[in-house]
Amino acid sequence: MQINLASGLRYRALRHPEQVAVVYEDLEVSYDELAARVDRMAAVLHGRGIGQGDIVAAFMKNSLAYLELGYATSHLGAVLLPMNYRLAAEEAAYIHDHAGVKLLFADEEFREAVAALPSVVWLDEAAQRDSARLGNPGLPVPPRAEVSAQDLHRLMYTSGTTDRPKGVMHSYENYYWKWLEHVTSWDLSHRSRALVVGPMYHVAGWDAPGTNLLMLGGMYCLLREFDEARTLAAIQRHRITCLWLAPVMLGRILAFPDRHRYDVGSVELVLGGGEKTPEVRIREFNAYFPNARYADGYGMTETNAFDTVMPPGMELAKIGSAGHAVAHTEVAVFDDDGNRLPANQVGEICMRGLKVTRGYWKDPEKTAASFFGEWLRSGDVGYLDEEGYLYLTDRKKDMILSGAENIASSEVERVIYELPQVAECAVVGIPDPRWGESPVALVVLKPGAALDYAALECHCRGHLAGFKVPKALYLRDTLPRNPSGKILKRVLRDELTQLKENP
Repeated sequence: MQINLASGLRYRALRHPEQVAVVYEDLEVSYDELAARVDRMAAVLHGRGIGQGDIVAAFMKNSLAYLELGYATSHLGAVLLPMNYRLAAEEAAYIHDHAGVKLLFADEEFREAVAALPSVVWLDEAAQRDSARLGNPGLPVPPRAEVSAQDLHRLMYTSGTTDRPKGVMHSYENYYWKWLEHVTSWDLSHRSRALVVGPMYHVAGWDAPGTNLLMLGGMYCLLREFDEARTLAAIQRHRITCLWLAPVMLGRILAFPDRHRYDVGSVELVLGGGEKTPEVRIREFNAYFPNARYADGYGMTETNAFDTVMPPGMELAKIGSAGHAVAHTEVAVFDDDGNRLPANQVGEICMRGLKVTRGYWKDPEKTAASFFGEWLRSGDVGYLDEEGYLYLTDRKKDMILSGAENIASSEVERVIYELPQVAECAVVGIPDPRWGESPVALVVLKPGAALDYAALECHCRGHLAGFKVPKALYLRDTLPRNPSGKILKRVLRDELTQLKENP
């Protein structure tokens, strides 16, 4: 079946060959040229032995070559694995080995993190703009692979409640239903002009609105990484109509001193999500983006993002809500025994639908534990009101959301427990005005042991990405526990939040 992503791109190239598809830095690439670039990248991959079902990873910042790689892997029926370029070497090696990566593309600036891994293709600045530099431009273009709806097209690793990341499997069925949900929920069309400033290793960075527009014939403007001034300049220059901003990004734009120098009147839609949006933030948004709506939402990597979306005009009427379910995805709340709960009763948020993953790569036990039958268990706690609007009340997984990044507290705890001085530890997130939350460590030492923050930080930086390293250390005699022995992290969060507010 010709449902691989390269087929859709070729279709647009045949219909609108001269139309601008992608803008990257000073480059404007037409649909016809983009399709040709993807063909060349597919030839490079094929020449390096990549075929159907092989895992191809990317350890890269946003670039034109990254986008081409995503479509070229699909051209061959291979599987793309976007990796978080902020990972430490140990973390990157685990994901690489667990996934079974056959070929890794990496930016030159990340040699320290992935140089020890096999089969790395390095990209300098020139190759990031022109992937033809990666191989012989005369290589024959292989035919586009036939793939089925259930075939895997992408792996994305996400931090979970265990001490290791989990590989979320995205099939072609998931991708196309995700595409339908997004374009209908956000009213996207061939006239839409998207700006991508979030990292492409993130599901929202890649898809929301991102590559959704290339299926429609819209324009896709890509920045290498987020910066307030460059983001606003791109909006003004390219008359951007839609973009995704993590809460920390939106906060930085609204606080940017020079923001009023830029014309943002073209923006019609800003996608959010990841935290409760306070009323003051919505009012600040409305004042700065005069023609745009802020579409908050809720979703997971496991569901290809945005299972709920706030409809236009309801932002203040339903303040604190993440919107209601998109057209073909169901959202419900269950108790611990898998019983569906009525409106206004708090329980675990669950989703089902054709964009929801079928499970985790090479991990049947975690897959089984993550479902109530057809329903994916989010691990988040909340409720639905009588009109179906979703409200989040807590995170069952003890996940810390710092900027646009999820941090599994248990993953950080695993590293801290490697210190011989540590008897017990807990890692929680506390409010941070810049990042939303910051991780901090609470540690009970073994008798006679000593530990200061400098030693903790040094140890953690050797094993974890920088954003996961605790920003503070609190030494305690004990940690609060419930009758079954579980550490009460909510109690710790409340204590630290009060301490920060009332020093």
